[in-house]
Amino acid sequence: MGTFVIHSHFRLHEWVAEEKGYYAAEGLVDYVLKKNDLGAGVNDPANITPEGKKFGAYESYEAERDAYVSCACHWTVNMAAAADHGTLWGECYSVCPGAIVVPPESPVMRPEDLADVEVAVGYHSGSHYATVQGLEPFMPRDRIKLKFGGVPDERVDAAVDREVAATNVFGLQYYVLEQLGFRKIVDTSFMMTANIAKDADLDDVRRYFQALRRAQADIDFMHQKYVHHYLKELPARYHSLVDVRRFGPGERIVFEPYTRAIYDMTQDWVKERGFFENDKVGHAPYDRAVVSLATA
Repeated sequence: MGTFVIHSHFRLHEWVAEEKGYYAAEGLVDYVLKKNDLGAGVNDPANITPEGKKFGAYESYEAERDAYVSCACHWTVNMAAAADHGTLWGECYSVCPGAIVVPPESPVMRPEDLADVEVAVGYHSGSHYATVQGLEPFMPRDRIKLKFGGVPDERVDAAVDREVAATNVFGLQYYVLEQLGFRKIVDTSFMMTANIAKDADLDDVRRYFQALRRAQADIDFMHQKYVHHYLKELPARYHSLVDVRRFGPGERIVFEPYTRAIYDMTQDWVKERGFFENDKVGHAPYDRAVVSLATA
């Protein structure tokens, strides 16, 4: 096996684990931590349509991300694993704060006001599914309107430049827009999971998550000590516009299993709403799509 490649995910955990030496302490020595990158596909002209940029987290797994372990919303990782694009790590999941937000001057005050209003989201990414899930209690599904606005940083830019009426952001990007005065209309916090490359050394994967477990305890105890790491994920143009010392802890890893019931319910929910064309829908059962210490 080569160097264990880790993708960060706009969160603190990977950076805290590196700062505190937890990877080495758990026996993961030959690794490299790289910023998460959805790749050039997002802005490939072939993927730009009247609906927006139709390339997202799922497509990045189809294209085989350059990482042994990376994270995305559980909907995408679930569907990717079912289609044999890596496997889902079943030993834990995380919950990330998120919301549909509007500029402070917006007339939108209630979720119902977003009926027929385009909400900027990332295609086949957490914000895509979370917007539908968050708005379904307030309006018929055919009145939920989406605009595929690219990666999270691009959606922050579009929101700040007032190019979109509303946008769904999570974690770091949510804290940015919140501090810039954007107003939360509906909470869309959602579950994340990890995608494991087919050729990953599962012992190294276990060491990686043991390091993150230790980092999570540090973040829980006093996240303020570590918020400076957000600057590594935040584009330089925003460094002078926001104060990361005011940011919250963000995503929280829950070391409980991603169960068969959750896997099956997620499959049903995604398929019922037609997020994927039939030729992209995978059919691998839980035992083949999800890997854990018990099955490794």
